Amino acid sequence: MSVTSRYKEAWEGFWREAPDEQGAVFWDSDPALAVGIHLALFEPHMAAIGLPVVDLGCGNGTQTRFLADRFPRVMGADLSAAALEHARHADPAGQAEFRQIDAAEQAEAEQLHAELGDVNVYMRGVLHQCEPADRQPLVDGIAALVGERGRAFVVELAEAAGPVLKGLAQSPAGPPPKLAPVFAHGIAPGEVADDAVLAYIGSAGLTVHAEGELPLITTEFTPDGTRIELPSRWVVVGRAE
Repeated sequence: MSVTSRYKEAWEGFWREAPDEQGAVFWDSDPALAVGIHLALFEPHMAAIGLPVVDLGCGNGTQTRFLADRFPRVMGADLSAAALEHARHADPAGQAEFRQIDAAEQAEAEQLHAELGDVNVYMRGVLHQCEPADRQPLVDGIAALVGERGRAFVVELAEAAGPVLKGLAQSPAGPPPKLAPVFAHGIAPGEVADDAVLAYIGSAGLTVHAEGELPLITTEFTPDGTRIELPSRWVVVGRAE
């Protein structure tokens, strides 16, 4: 596996302790504030809208279920078996498929592509939570999944989010309650330079078809009741047209 056993176990521990209810996790936003907004930006650039959709790094599947209402075949994929237990529990009708996969392992990405063919990929806030050595392999895995016809919508924290997160973590009162477990399990979001994301995409043989900036909406609030929003950047990538 590409990921270290420590990193994988950190995610397993986090999701084993995470509550079941939607919105209890820091990034588990209502789809109307996340994938619903992103899909409006993504769909116009899908070269083949009928392809299967893979929600990469799906966690507990909140965004996956939204996608499954809109596309005929949707698969949520995640490194953590405990996350997928949450996802399946919240989808008793089996509207979406869920699969444990290390997308930074090229062989696993290629195997999934062999099964599904070209897919459209949705990935929200995963790259900055990877260990540095896994970031390029993860984008290479996206390239394997999209193949020739697919597109990927990738949204990641911008560099400007770093100081915001540090300020939250170093607050005299401690980090906000929903952010504290992230730090406690050793999976604190890392900083990825904006230019580095574009470099990973180019090295994977992908082309940027559209890009922009949006706040990444969290489920947490400051003591004065203001919702915490983190600066983020989004790109739609795929093979050159």
